[in-house]
Amino acid sequence: MRRQQSLLEVFQSYTNWEEVDLESLWSNTQATLYMTFASLIAVFIIGLVLGLLLYETSRRDGAFAKAIYYFTTLLVNVFRSIPFIILIVLLIPFTRTLLGTMTGPSAGLPALILSAAPFYARLVESGFRDVDKGVVEAAEAMGASKLEIIGKVLISESLPSLVSGITVTAISLVGYSAIAGIIGAGGLGNMAYLEGFQRGRNTVVLVATIVIVLIVFIIQAIGDIVVKRIDKR
Repeated sequence: MRRQQSLLEVFQSYTNWEEVDLESLWSNTQATLYMTFASLIAVFIIGLVLGLLLYETSRRDGAFAKAIYYFTTLLVNVFRSIPFIILIVLLIPFTRTLLGTMTGPSAGLPALILSAAPFYARLVESGFRDVDKGVVEAAEAMGASKLEIIGKVLISESLPSLVSGITVTAISLVGYSAIAGIIGAGGLGNMAYLEGFQRGRNTVVLVATIVIVLIVFIIQAIGDIVVKRIDKR
């Protein structure tokens, strides 16, 4: 009997909807979306450039090209290896100097960008490597410029992989933004931890989690639709 009462109490602790402040939920959702998509834009640009640099320099035999490749690889691997929670702490002085604050959604952007850009760069490099070498060589033989090869061959042929990769990266950024929120960046992570967990409001934790899951599902659905439309294979 006591066990049944305990289970009932646990269930009730997750269904006390009066604990949820809808205005706070909406503002924190906006903060999470801002952190995710503002950083995603920067991650896409930086990751594309780094991925292209890795791809191009790996194909060259010169000492200078190899030096750039190994340096870029080292940089990418280092930032990919650092756990996000440690990275955001390491970047506190840089973030404070850059933005003048350590709180708010914008304060989470440097760590989000530096953690996700190397990850996406590797996905970009992999996508470029999957492009048929015969197509690239044919374009070179026809006298296409380097920019034309990059835009009309590499990016065009690997576009489904690039979109799939940025979808995976966006989903990772949603999770990272929740961690950033716990240490002051705001968003649904902040809501779940400070307004929910620390105050014993399990319903707040549950609702914040559900919204995060919905955001992830929507991002994945959009990514899948776009990939299906552009993939001509």
